[in-house]
Amino acid sequence: MSDLRVAVLGVGIMGADHVARLTSTISGAHVAVVNDYLTDKAEQIAAGLPGCRVVADPLDAIADPDVDAVVLATPGPAHEKQLLACLEHGKPVLCEKPLTTDVETSLEVVKREAELGKRLIQVGFMRRFDHEYAALKAMLDSGELGRPLVLHCAHRNPAVPPSFDSAMIVRDSLVHEVDVTRFLFNEEIIAIQIITPSANPGAPDGVADPQIAIMRTASGKHVDVELFVTTGVAYEVRTEVVAEKGSAMIGLDVGLIRKTAPGTWGGQITPGFRERFGQAYDTEFQRWVDAVRHGSSTGNYVDGPSAWDGYAAAAVCEAGVQSLNSGKPVEVTMVARETIAGA
Repeated sequence: MSDLRVAVLGVGIMGADHVARLTSTISGAHVAVVNDYLTDKAEQIAAGLPGCRVVADPLDAIADPDVDAVVLATPGPAHEKQLLACLEHGKPVLCEKPLTTDVETSLEVVKREAELGKRLIQVGFMRRFDHEYAALKAMLDSGELGRPLVLHCAHRNPAVPPSFDSAMIVRDSLVHEVDVTRFLFNEEIIAIQIITPSANPGAPDGVADPQIAIMRTASGKHVDVELFVTTGVAYEVRTEVVAEKGSAMIGLDVGLIRKTAPGTWGGQITPGFRERFGQAYDTEFQRWVDAVRHGSSTGNYVDGPSAWDGYAAAAVCEAGVQSLNSGKPVEVTMVARETIAGA
């Protein structure tokens, strides 16, 4: 089977990293086309890749007959039109979050994909591919800890761009914990409240940072998330599940930590944060490439979060922004999945 010819749209920090990954780490694929609104940047990257060329218009890049699949690392507002173009041309696509920037367009993308009868869209919630999250998920599914009751999360960044606003903390940061919650518990989030403590003096003017998100799942599980994106310290992501027979935590840079009766404690030492999440991206892309290369026999070109997962995350984050503005709990409004055939 010949290598997958991939177009990478958007070659900023994330997109350029994906180009390097597809070129040097992932098997079964190569970058055939790059596109970016900064043409000089795209030309610089293409010049270092044998057989790669720049296509100036992103929609032309998607339609290009020499492109088999697409990676979207473009800004969120561009995703709707680009995703619909991928569906129109039958091109599998790995789309970095968000699926789109609002609930209505995300739902429209889900419906359009379902009408095709093929799964073409994978959303880049890469934490699902991280070894620690996978270990935590396997532990919960095994029943070792009994029924999960509470999820505690912390999501801290050292700094964010000056353009970052309070709503982006929900849409760009909390969105990861939204997907993690749905992944670990395999159920939807039905309500959310955003609480704003005293703002960090180091945060940009007018930005409510830190924030505390309180979420409730369909079966009544409690989730709380500390979001603090201007710590000035480091990037920290921690996740702890408390269950009826014990608890388990990841994100301490020492692997999965277990605490179970009768007071046992333990875990495995793992590499640092960069290595850990680098592995997650590598695994995500390799599994996506493999799924696309074999998808023609099944109609499923996805091995990971789907368009529906992107829509569900958008719905929760929309309710979160409403709560941020009102200070009150907000119920999440979503259509029932079973009402969309093929979703």
